[in-house]
Amino acid sequence: MEATLPAVLEAVLGEIAATRGEATRVPDELLLALKFIFGPSAVQALDLVDRRSITHISSPSGRTVYQVLGSSGKAYVCFASCHYCSCPAFAFSVLRKSDSLLCKHLLAIYLSLAMGLCQDLRVSNEQLSGLLLAEENQEQV
Repeated sequence: MEATLPAVLEAVLGEIAATRGEATRVPDELLLALKFIFGPSAVQALDLVDRRSITHISSPSGRTVYQVLGSSGKAYVCFASCHYCSCPAFAFSVLRKSDSLLCKHLLAIYLSLAMGLCQDLRVSNEQLSGLLLAEENQEQV
C-alpha cells in the first residue's frame, strides 16, 4: 500500500511536474510554497536536486529504494513508498518530535521525481540486499 503525502504537498508537486516541459526552472510561486511548507529544508532539498544527488535503485525482484547523497557526503537510503529515510534528522525531527513532515532527503526525492531529474540504477537482487544490509550495519554502530 502506497503512503500518501499531505494534499498541499501533492498539489505543489503536481504543479511542478506540470511545468516540467514548459520551463527550465520551477516558478517562483511554487518555490515560495515549498519554503512556506518546509522552511529551510526546501532550499536544502532543492540544492540536492540541483547536484543530481538522488538515485532510484531497482532490482529484478521489483524492489526499489532511493539513495540520496547528502550535503555531508554520506549516502542515505530512503523508501519513498512509506516516507522513510535513514538520516538522523528524520529520526529526530519527523519521528521523535513530529515537527517536520519530511527530511530534506525525502523532499529531494519527491522534487527530483516531479522535475524529472532522478537518476536510475538497475542492480542485481544481491547488490540491493548488500546495500540494505550495509545500511543496517551502519545504523547499529
